[in-house]
Amino acid sequence: MKGRHIALIIFALLGLIVLSSSIYTVNEMEQVVITQFGRPVGGAITEPGLHFKIPFIQRANYFEKRLLEWDGEANQIPTKDKKYIWVDTFARWKIVDPLRFLQSVGDEDGAQARLDDIIDAAVRDAVTSHLLIEVVRNSNRPLITEEGELREEVAVKIFEGREKICETILKNASQIMPQYGIKLVDVRIKRINYIEDVRRKVYERMISERKRIAERYRSEGQGKVAEIQGEKEKELKRITSEAYRKAQEIMGKADAEATKIYAQAYNRDPEFYSFLRTLESYRKTLKGKTMIILTTKSDYLKYLKNIQR
Repeated sequence: MKGRHIALIIFALLGLIVLSSSIYTVNEMEQVVITQFGRPVGGAITEPGLHFKIPFIQRANYFEKRLLEWDGEANQIPTKDKKYIWVDTFARWKIVDPLRFLQSVGDEDGAQARLDDIIDAAVRDAVTSHLLIEVVRNSNRPLITEEGELREEVAVKIFEGREKICETILKNASQIMPQYGIKLVDVRIKRINYIEDVRRKVYERMISERKRIAERYRSEGQGKVAEIQGEKEKELKRITSEAYRKAQEIMGKADAEATKIYAQAYNRDPEFYSFLRTLESYRKTLKGKTMIILTTKSDYLKYLKNIQR
C-alpha cells in the first residue's frame, strides 16, 4: 500500500509537470510563436488567453505587442554644404508579424542590430542630401527675439526642414522593415551637435549677428534722439516766438498807455509837461564832467536862465 501511494504521487507529479509544460498563457501585451525543435509550427498566436502545446517538444516564444524603443548612436555626418555635424536619432517600432520576425532576426537584440544598420543608413542619406539649415530648422518662419521686436527672414530659403527630413527617413527605412516583420512607427532627430570647426564658425556668426543687431539698436536710438531733439528745438522756438509776441503786445499796450497818459498830462498843462521833460533831459545829459557849448539864445537852458538868484 505504501509503495502504491508513492507511485500515485509520482504519477501525479509527472502529470502536473506534463500539464504545466503543455499549457501557456498569452496576455494582451504579448504574441506567441510556437516552435518545434527550433522550427515554427503554425501561425502567430495573438489572442490573449490560455493555450496548449505539445509538452517538452514545442516551445512558446513570446514577443511584445507594444511599441518598442530604438535609440541610435550619434554619428558624424556631412551635410550637402560640407558641414560636419553629430546627428543623434531615436525611433519607435513594433512587431507586426512575429512569425517572420522570429525567422528573420530571431529576437529583439537581433532586431536592434538590424535597425541600427537600416535607420543609420537612411539618416545618413537624408542628411547628406540637404543643407545644414534644412536639417536644423523646420520652416521659414521669422526669427523673433525674446523682446519680440526683431523680425528677420532666413538668408537661405527652406524647402523641407527637419520635420520633412524625418518623414523622408521614416519612409525610406520603412520600405525594408516588412521583410523582418517590423513596422517602423516613427523616426526623430533627437539632437544635433556641430563639430568643433563648425561650432566655432557658428559662434562667430552669432557674435557678428548680435553686434549687427546692437548696431541697429544704436542707430535707431540715435535717430530717436535726433527726432526728440528736433521736436524739442521746434517746441522751444514755438514757445519763444509765442512769448516774444505776447511780450511785444504787452509792451505795445504799455507804450500806448504811457503815451496816452503823457498826452493827457501834456494837454492839461503843456508848460509844466515841458518843464518836467526838460529837467529829465538835464538829469541825463548834465552829469559830473559834462561840457556843453551853447549860444545864449538856445532854448535848451531857458529854465536855468530864468532861475531867480
